[in-house]
Amino acid sequence: MEAQPGIAIRRALVYVGLTLAAIVVLFPFFWMVITAVKEPGHAFTAEVLPRHPTLDNFRRVLSDFGFGRYFLNSVIVATTAAFFATLFASLAGYVFAKKKFFGRDKLFGFLLASLMIPGMMYVVPQFAIINAFGWMNTYRAMIVPHLANVFGLFLMRQYMMTIPSELLEAAKIDGAGEWQVFRTIMVPLSIPIIATLFLLTFQFHWNNFLWQLIVTNVERLYTVPVGLALFRSQHEQSYTLIMAGSCISVLPIAALFFFAQRYFIEGMTMGALKG
Repeated sequence: MEAQPGIAIRRALVYVGLTLAAIVVLFPFFWMVITAVKEPGHAFTAEVLPRHPTLDNFRRVLSDFGFGRYFLNSVIVATTAAFFATLFASLAGYVFAKKKFFGRDKLFGFLLASLMIPGMMYVVPQFAIINAFGWMNTYRAMIVPHLANVFGLFLMRQYMMTIPSELLEAAKIDGAGEWQVFRTIMVPLSIPIIATLFLLTFQFHWNNFLWQLIVTNVERLYTVPVGLALFRSQHEQSYTLIMAGSCISVLPIAALFFFAQRYFIEGMTMGALKG
């Protein structure tokens, strides 16, 4: 009983520290949103909250400056790439986790070793292949080169190894085929890591700037990061418009994480990194 006051004090200090850390982390987002709803020319006024908040900046960014089209392009590219990359990683993870074939472990080690190669090393050969196929200025150029996700394969394999093989054997005894076993057993039991991988892959493609800039040079195919960068260079003094565009760029990631955070935390903590 005598130790209770000390425990309460330590707990209070932890809460205070976490609150201060949260304030520091969230303040840039708070400033971004507040600036986005201010009237033009009032971005750096002393008032913390705008006296006359307006959503006109968002309207102008979406309609007058083409961010609606950029947003649609990012949704198409990020969603399609995340879906197929997650699907391929799940299939490959199932094979490496539950199937036995010649050279399986050596091949998996070789694939893991490829993660040590900096991503910039792939840009030139990928560009040469895309150009040879005639895919420049197409959605295929923005999506296809990144569908092979070795890190996603690693996550899926490590998680699926924790699923008891007896479940698969029982299903096969009942007459289930390989695809049925994968679809009805492996996928439902792997939902946390699948959601985690989809979220990480979606975030990567949503924020991908360099590759989208390389393979597209027509405005109708610009994604949000490319459009935002070019918009900033053209309207350096329009801070309210820039912050409105920035709010639009972070909205999908924030919404995805908000709705999938339970699966994300579960997928990263329940066996995803076990050997």
